[in-house]
Amino acid sequence: MLAAEIITDLQTHGIRLLNPGVGAESRRGGAGPTDHKALTIDGLTVMIPVHTATAFESPYVADSPDKKGTARVFKNGEFFSEIQFPKKARFLDLSTADGVPYGQIAQLHSKDVLATTVLQTCIRYKSRQKTCKFCAIGQSLAAGRTIAHKTPEQLAEVARAAFLLDGVKHMVMTTGTPPGEDRGAKVLSECAIAIRSAVDLPLQAQCEPPRDNLWHIRMKEAGIDSLGMHLEVVNPDLRKKIMPGKSQVPMEKYFESFSYAVDIFGWGQVSTYILAGLGDTVEEILEICERLTSIGVYPFVVPFVPVSGTPLESHSPPTPHFMRSVLEPLAKMIQKSNMGSEKIKAGCGRCGACSALSAFERIKKLSMKESLAC
Repeated sequence: MLAAEIITDLQTHGIRLLNPGVGAESRRGGAGPTDHKALTIDGLTVMIPVHTATAFESPYVADSPDKKGTARVFKNGEFFSEIQFPKKARFLDLSTADGVPYGQIAQLHSKDVLATTVLQTCIRYKSRQKTCKFCAIGQSLAAGRTIAHKTPEQLAEVARAAFLLDGVKHMVMTTGTPPGEDRGAKVLSECAIAIRSAVDLPLQAQCEPPRDNLWHIRMKEAGIDSLGMHLEVVNPDLRKKIMPGKSQVPMEKYFESFSYAVDIFGWGQVSTYILAGLGDTVEEILEICERLTSIGVYPFVVPFVPVSGTPLESHSPPTPHFMRSVLEPLAKMIQKSNMGSEKIKAGCGRCGACSALSAFERIKKLSMKESLAC
């Protein structure tokens, strides 16, 4: 079985761990990816659900790893694949001078990607009428696993330590949406200036489209290399149902902002998250992806993972067949548009751990090389 198919199966079903405490810590609650654990399959480090209801009933079970961190995965009692557990990052053993553990400021996603949620609050989160029904941004804050506002100085300190101690190669900064028309661009720019002053680390910022497109220029000038503005759901009626507050930002505003941002950050350096499995059809997702890739936006399509404590905690994740039906033609679409996960300077698309998309891209690239060789 190909790595892309193995990753798709594990990400949609989740996995039961006989020794859940081994390797890098799993992530529970909070901004995504949550309720996951990092595992390496065929050289690709990916995030696999381990704390969800689906994972608890998964046919996949991983035994305890050997001294090298390699474990076997069994499906319904039969050997399925081997996986590796990345080691815990060394920077996570440190704290700031005022006693805040580094792990409450930023976390390691995948094996070499530092990630943080700058503002662990959102203007919509506490309102049942406005909150996104899949969102768990407040859970890790309520549990005391993070702090509400990471300062630029704290992020610069942690980023430098992660770079020096663990060799992180790029960093993702996301944020809950604050009040104000910049929609988070201001605080992300302030953090970027501090981080880039401390360490030469490529940065991705993620926020909603700012009302004034000049913020794209300001973010770029602050040292941000790539930008994520996330649609999550593409069907207009479904957007209103699942994201009653966020859907008030029109789709056309997203596309206006996408086009402007591509001119600033470059072709393939602007991306958007799409959560497959919430009700959008394969055709609807691919249609919007065609539109996105035609203007230089990288569509990072990931399987939806229901998180405990959210209104969608009982929603079923997509099937492996559904994900393959999206990711295989999408990988071809991305290649045709002269984009690719490896070309992105920083961020979720380059990391690729939350989706099998980069693995499908690798298959398409190999097929293209073989065709040229013939």
